[in-house]
Amino acid sequence: MSKKSSIVKAFQPFYPIAAIAVIFTLVGAILEACGVGLIASLLQGLTNPEQSPFQTGIGWFDVWFLGTKSNAMQRVYRVSGLILATVWARSIFSYFGRYCAKLCEAGLIDALRRKLFNQFEQMSLKEYSKSRSGELINIFCAEVSQISIAFNEIINFVTKSCIIFAYALAMCLISPQLTLAIVLLFGLLAAGAANLIRRVRTASFEVTAYNNDLSSAMVEFINGIKTVKAFWTQDYERKRFEEIAQHYKQAWLRSHLFSSMVQPVVEAIATTILIGVILVSVSLLVSRGQLHIISLLAFLFALFRLLPIIAHINSSWGIIATHSGSINIVERLLQTEDKVYLQDGNLEFPGIERKIEFVDISFGYTPNQPVLQNINFTIERGQMLALVGASGSGKTTLADLLMRFYEPTSGGIFIDGMELSQYKLASLRHSIAVVSQDTFIFNTSVRNNIAYGLNNIDDRAISEAAKQANALEFILNLPDKFDTKLGDRGVLLSGGQRQRIAIARALLRNPEILILDEATSALDSVSERLVQESLEKLAQGRTTIAIAHRLSTIFRADKIIVIEEGRVIEEGKYQELVEKRGKFWKYHQMQHDFGQVN
Repeated sequence: MSKKSSIVKAFQPFYPIAAIAVIFTLVGAILEACGVGLIASLLQGLTNPEQSPFQTGIGWFDVWFLGTKSNAMQRVYRVSGLILATVWARSIFSYFGRYCAKLCEAGLIDALRRKLFNQFEQMSLKEYSKSRSGELINIFCAEVSQISIAFNEIINFVTKSCIIFAYALAMCLISPQLTLAIVLLFGLLAAGAANLIRRVRTASFEVTAYNNDLSSAMVEFINGIKTVKAFWTQDYERKRFEEIAQHYKQAWLRSHLFSSMVQPVVEAIATTILIGVILVSVSLLVSRGQLHIISLLAFLFALFRLLPIIAHINSSWGIIATHSGSINIVERLLQTEDKVYLQDGNLEFPGIERKIEFVDISFGYTPNQPVLQNINFTIERGQMLALVGASGSGKTTLADLLMRFYEPTSGGIFIDGMELSQYKLASLRHSIAVVSQDTFIFNTSVRNNIAYGLNNIDDRAISEAAKQANALEFILNLPDKFDTKLGDRGVLLSGGQRQRIAIARALLRNPEILILDEATSALDSVSERLVQESLEKLAQGRTTIAIAHRLSTIFRADKIIVIEEGRVIEEGKYQELVEKRGKFWKYHQMQHDFGQVN
């Protein structure tokens, strides 16, 4: 049995509303078809009043509403009134049908965006490394909006199908022979249109792919605008953008070459069929007395009403095919079978009583390319452990494994003898705070940035955290103090100010485990001193892992581990490692001579 589509699952709660929409639409369509018979009766009363009046066979209805026992003019008035009544009733039912359908459309798009957001929350960082941020944003915004357009056309398709069904039923009552001929001819027309629609659907996937490339290029350009201007690569970026835009334009034109062809071709062929039906009907049926001219006029009236509806339904089908790429890419993103998710544990994290142990840890972001190999070390409760090594040696990866951003390929991380994966992620991460060189500041107030993710925090606690982080002075000098909005990624702050906001954020969480990921590496000497003072306050009494570029920040560390190419090559206190004159000593010499560790 095939697995049910994620989009179909998202639509399931709206099945009852969809059913109501279909019922209202069908009733409206039947009322519209009834109008065909009433128009035939009206034409008869106007052109041939002496002929026996039109009857349904329902006695009370024929007498009271069609006026079969009244004179010709009264019958005309009554039938006219019935036509107006059916028109208004049809309008009302059609309106409520469309409204219910729109409720379904709005509900589906909202459900899809919620499911996508939930997917973004649950996906592991490894999944994010496979995708471009621009592509994900494009899927969430643009492609879901395209599904909304497609769903609107599906509504049109269902609505028009109901009307076609009702008209076909009315036409069948007038002339089964002509109706059969129409069904066969329009069936062949639909088969021909389906071939064009298949081409449209195929082309739509290419449009979606280039649209993702276009969105990703724009996001990268905007995020990297400072680098672009610094390197004066505007011409290069413009050419890159124009190349992608050209590919998108060509794919879009190819897609719409076929989709634009559907409606005019169908209309032309349908008109040809109509002319043929008129000629055949008059020459074969009317002339032989097999069909009354009034009945033929009613039949042709219904057929004339059907032609634009059939053209519209084919056009809708073409538009739906145009958006198949969007449906496909949203469906793929919502799939869970091909993605990696972290399994949550069952135990609440109680805190550290003794130690954290890394036992035979190996890890690689991709198969056959290990980043860490057989790592073993221990951090005692309340100690500061420093990780030192060249860029790319695996220091940050070790911290990420402790945060359970990734799972080790082999080995395990234990806290007081319990494997890390046994703990609930929420309780574990609430006990950990991270201050990194790339601090993320949200485009909201200072207050909300410091209290990020915490509820019911009073202003006094926020102010105290800012004071301990050496941030209170510059915050009070901001235009709106704690209510100042900091702009996208904290653009209104300097690097040191952003770091102190991050430290205040960590202090307010009162974490048991602290991770400092090169927190002062990008700061000037004045900012470094202020941030280092704040970090020392933050680290007091906490189990701390410090990833260090500047060795002066880890001089007081209880243990230093030197990592090279994913392996532990040295371990000890600062002075012990210097005296060994190994790799750490070389780092020490480089900092002493050049002021930094490479």
